[in-house]
Amino acid sequence: MMNDTSIPEFILLGFPELQKFRFLLFVVFLTAYLFTFFGNALIIGISHLDVGLHTPMYFFLSNFSLLEMCYISVTVPRLLASLVMGSHAISFWTCITQMYFFFFFGTTEFFLLATMAYDRYLAICHPLQYPVLMDSYACVYLALGSWLSGFLTPFLPTTFISQLSFNSSNQINHFFCDTGPLIKLATSNTFMADMMVFLVSAVVVLVSLLLTVTSYGLIVSTICRIPSASGRHKAFSTCASHFVVVTIFYGTVIFMYICPRSDQSSDMDKVVSVFYAVITPMLNPIIYTLRNKDVKKALEKALKRVKNGCLKHRGKTLLTVLTGTSTLT
Repeated sequence: MMNDTSIPEFILLGFPELQKFRFLLFVVFLTAYLFTFFGNALIIGISHLDVGLHTPMYFFLSNFSLLEMCYISVTVPRLLASLVMGSHAISFWTCITQMYFFFFFGTTEFFLLATMAYDRYLAICHPLQYPVLMDSYACVYLALGSWLSGFLTPFLPTTFISQLSFNSSNQINHFFCDTGPLIKLATSNTFMADMMVFLVSAVVVLVSLLLTVTSYGLIVSTICRIPSASGRHKAFSTCASHFVVVTIFYGTVIFMYICPRSDQSSDMDKVVSVFYAVITPMLNPIIYTLRNKDVKKALEKALKRVKNGCLKHRGKTLLTVLTGTSTLT
């Protein structure tokens, strides 16, 4: 290791200009975290319990929901702890670990979004061959490939950053250990680390974006050839939710990691980071449930089963009480 061991920890500044509103921020971020966590958990549960949702589309959606739960758990819990306890210190290796897992889950999301676009392409453009092309083995391999690719991708950028020397200011102007703010604190030559982060980010984003755009280009071309308006609407509705998520996530991440920015944009970086690290995962359960008739129907069925189960339980309890009373009489 080349980093200076005299700096054993960093200070995550978070939102110093909003310190007097830290309890309000705690409530806002806690609400966003709980909504994201339990909303995505609900999607996983519904997709697992309802037989009608045992399809490739909802298999990938369950993977995506699990990914969003992991993704938001990398940053928000520590932010909540710092808002409550006021301690913003984080050790060097904890910082590196947080950065790695944030990179890991973010990269996996790109690959998984591209996989979901490919799934919609096969379903709409090749409906007759779809059951064969996207069987259970293909689903597992594609999902596993997305997770494994995301896991391996951050190794080189993380290795280069961990070898930098940090022997001056240890204050990170961010609410989590992101690559850019951490590199800015280094006193050694950061050219290779900067280039590695940029190249890896560019390759991951642009390759997955190319695959996604190609899939949607072919999807749009196929939909336009459908003669009936109802058929076009039905075909488009199956991928509209995914397209909305892709647009939001890609837009914010490209702005953050690909587009050149001035060194004075730290506050803007934090705002954009909040958007793609907190708000976007929170929007996904809303987008995929409110715009998805199958999920809403499955949720209604589940609620009815729960309601009927409660009524039966109450009926049995009342019958037991009445029977016991009659016996005593």
